[in-house]
Amino acid sequence: MSKVDTSKSKATENASDTSSNQDENGDGVERQRIAKYLSRAGVCSRRDAEKLIEDGRVTVNHRVLTTPAFKVTGHEEIVVDGKVIPPHEPTRLWRLHKPRGCVTTNKDPEGRITVFDRLPESMPRVISIGRLDYNTEGLLLFTNDGELARTLELPQTGWTRRYRIRAYGRVTQQDLDALQDGIEVDGIEYASIEATLDRQQGDNVWITMKLTEGKNREIKRVLGALGLEVNRLIRLSYGPFQLGDIPEGTTLEIPYKTLVEQVGHIHKIRPKEDDNRKKFAGSKGRSKSGKKGGSSDRKNTRNSDTRSSGKKGSRK
Repeated sequence: MSKVDTSKSKATENASDTSSNQDENGDGVERQRIAKYLSRAGVCSRRDAEKLIEDGRVTVNHRVLTTPAFKVTGHEEIVVDGKVIPPHEPTRLWRLHKPRGCVTTNKDPEGRITVFDRLPESMPRVISIGRLDYNTEGLLLFTNDGELARTLELPQTGWTRRYRIRAYGRVTQQDLDALQDGIEVDGIEYASIEATLDRQQGDNVWITMKLTEGKNREIKRVLGALGLEVNRLIRLSYGPFQLGDIPEGTTLEIPYKTLVEQVGHIHKIRPKEDDNRKKFAGSKGRSKSGKKGGSSDRKNTRNSDTRSSGKKGSRK
């Protein structure tokens, strides 16, 4: 797998999206495809947005869209299924200390508690960055920027996920060192993993692992191949963001300045002050009622993200 080629491809795609929009009308106002806009707003994935448009469920300034190629500034009145999508807010990021016994999905068919049930009511519409299994605990990130979530989930971003694991069985440091060369389990190849044997405690071992891929149940499958049965799994960090001493079940927002410093070099962070929005304030398509409705809708539908519930490949 070539990280360089894929990363370049994504960078080229993003550059094309942005540069082609900026001077399209000669007014210096940035525009982007409606599907990308909805994804960044955390409404759904780009692919799902295209399906919504195909089904005639998206309108811009009261006009039903027929093509996902339509471009917007974000100052229009954009409605999906009769609900006003509020203008983009500044990019925001939160840390949750996920407890055991809840699923990383929007709605669980089995009626179990979800991570979205753990979030404060005051939070806007958000999506999770990756997923953690039902009984996996620790750091889980949330954002109101769908494209940021997509970027940070990619292995090509190179962010390390660090975990603390308790597992039943015995293993040597030599066994764990072999994981640095990668391992294949049941036909699935896993990239290099850094693992440290912290201590043996009775019939269990404590291990710290660092990985960048985050494939579905990667840790459990890899350690299972070494004869270990994982019985506790805690995510300690995701890239530069740490679990720290956040109490279990608590959500804390990462300061905007920190977000820009840590993420700004790999993703365009939506600014706090939007000069274009000021320029377009009061223009056609933006009504007081629409703005108010968007705020109310955001509060009532923060847990309606379909993208997070459909994701695979980021669970441990």
